[in-house]
Amino acid sequence: MKKKKWLSRAFGVAAAACMTVSGFSVYAEEAVVYDSMNPPIVEVEGGKLRGFMNENTYSFLGIQYATAERFGQPQPVEPWEGVKDAQVYGAVCPTNKMTEVSSDEFVWPHRYYPSNETCQYLNIWTQHLDETAKKPVMVFLHGGAFSNGASNETVAYDGKNLSEFGDVVVVTLNHRLNVLGCLNLSEYGEEYENSGNTGMADIVAALEWIQDNIEQFGGDPGNVTIFGQSGGSGKVVTLMHMPEAEGLFHKAIAESSGTASVLLEEESLKITELTLENLGLDESEVDQLKEIPYEDLLEAADAALATVKEEVGRNISWRPLQDNEYVMEEYCDFAAEIPFIAGTNFSERSSTVFIGDGRKNEWSEEETYANLTEMYGENADEIIEEFNRLFPEKKTADAYFYAPSYRNNVRSALENKIESATAPVYNYLFAFEAPVNGGVTPFHCAELIYVFHNVELPELTIATGGTQECLDMQDVVAQAWVNFAYTGDPSQEGLEWKPYSEVENGTMVFDVNSQFKVLDDQKMVDLMTAK
Repeated sequence: MKKKKWLSRAFGVAAAACMTVSGFSVYAEEAVVYDSMNPPIVEVEGGKLRGFMNENTYSFLGIQYATAERFGQPQPVEPWEGVKDAQVYGAVCPTNKMTEVSSDEFVWPHRYYPSNETCQYLNIWTQHLDETAKKPVMVFLHGGAFSNGASNETVAYDGKNLSEFGDVVVVTLNHRLNVLGCLNLSEYGEEYENSGNTGMADIVAALEWIQDNIEQFGGDPGNVTIFGQSGGSGKVVTLMHMPEAEGLFHKAIAESSGTASVLLEEESLKITELTLENLGLDESEVDQLKEIPYEDLLEAADAALATVKEEVGRNISWRPLQDNEYVMEEYCDFAAEIPFIAGTNFSERSSTVFIGDGRKNEWSEEETYANLTEMYGENADEIIEEFNRLFPEKKTADAYFYAPSYRNNVRSALENKIESATAPVYNYLFAFEAPVNGGVTPFHCAELIYVFHNVELPELTIATGGTQECLDMQDVVAQAWVNFAYTGDPSQEGLEWKPYSEVENGTMVFDVNSQFKVLDDQKMVDLMTAK
């Protein structure tokens, strides 16, 4: 679907009529001008919210969708009198304190924000305040595993430009994380039922709020797409394992993962037992966990998690609890009908941001061969041959930065979804190299700048290089995500994207010259991951 120009976007909707002009629908809106002196007000369940105009986009930030006591289930917000401001982001979930600047800060600029255990807030950007507009709703679940992150943690998560580009309603949200979202106290009393999944319960509560209220923001509650990256990808897939989530969304996109990472019940109970022990508490004193300062609670729980991780010998972290009641081991039946996209970035955590000498595009053939031999030993020659066959438009040096394990993870996720799917399943590889710092191969998170159509935000223009190729790239990627939200098919004019379920290894490769191709890279991946 091509972007449509909509009339009177800077005007409010006191009344609206739909009419047809030259074959497509437009809105004739009554000229109630919203601006900084007259911000838009919307009534939702509970009361009225005052947003603001960001150019022509209606913006409502920091909407509280639920409330909860520590370890308790989310509850509806009490109704309020008058008009509540929804003009700034709400508090984020507490996490480990940041003490160092991250190595990717230049190319992935962060924003750190006040935290509070009451963190159930969401943000909405929309082009319409008309209940009849029925625009697709795109709900983003942030990364950071289930340990950290927030809906406004990075500049790239701003939803204004995606909403404007695609004429969609964009929603981002915060929820409980780490020990607050995943500590399983269910064996210590009925009041702690489902405490191992309070983070996912928050997300369900947000999706329920969207079902009940999104029409007032021009959205269609019958057409909700959830999309998430990294840990957010895990949240997307986990929702398809949750009976409680049935009917709350209709399409799903999992970026840089595609698996439902979970804690098993035995693991989660052991973590809780050790947390109490680390705090010097016995089972009869479990209620004291509600009052212990967050920093002390997290330190004790993280130490317990580390101990259990060592004992079980698998890479566990704060994750939802797979109890086969709230979170099931297998996909729920409704997931079969959910169109699904899963993909990965070319370099992920092996980008030029993290490895190499910053001279990748200057390496001679001798340097390239030496570097690949140092990394892959006797497999280097075969890897070079396979890489040049698969990516003839790239430099051989780029093979040094390929992320093979992520390709395995996503392929496994796709094949697992296909087993029971009646809806199409799609695959992508984001391979676009940003023309900045000598060339930055696509790192973990990089595609989100383009998905959210945010290259032209000042910090991200600097981070990407902001060239015409970058601007073109955001048009292509954002259009694919928007088209998928509208129809369940991410194809666009001049760029057909066939389902992975129909074309073995069929992959949309996003690059300077994006193309759908059979990317049979398993041999190369196996060579790269050989012990």
